[in-house]
Amino acid sequence: MSVVKINVLTVPQEQRETLEKRFASRAHAVEGSDGFEWFELLRPVEGTDNYLVYTRWRDEASFQAWMEGPMKSAHQGGDAGNAARPKSAASGSTVWSFEVVQQAAPTGA
Repeated sequence: MSVVKINVLTVPQEQRETLEKRFASRAHAVEGSDGFEWFELLRPVEGTDNYLVYTRWRDEASFQAWMEGPMKSAHQGGDAGNAARPKSAASGSTVWSFEVVQQAAPTGA
């Protein structure tokens, strides 16, 4: 059963461009991961400073393998003590987890 992970990032207005550029610079970094199914970065339109990072995975094990491997390495620059690592654009982060129990796709076009 597919799982969805939504990382809720609190991003002040002045950091939005920085966040989006960082995600753009890492484009295609997750697509080759085993079990990866989908990604979207959702920009807030009104009423919140929260960006949503939506990912969908074949199963929890696939997500955890990515978290412990490629994602961890990308966010630490390969070295947890890396002083050159840029300051986070987000001031807070929470991960929501869901299992997909129903889905629908558009009918033929």
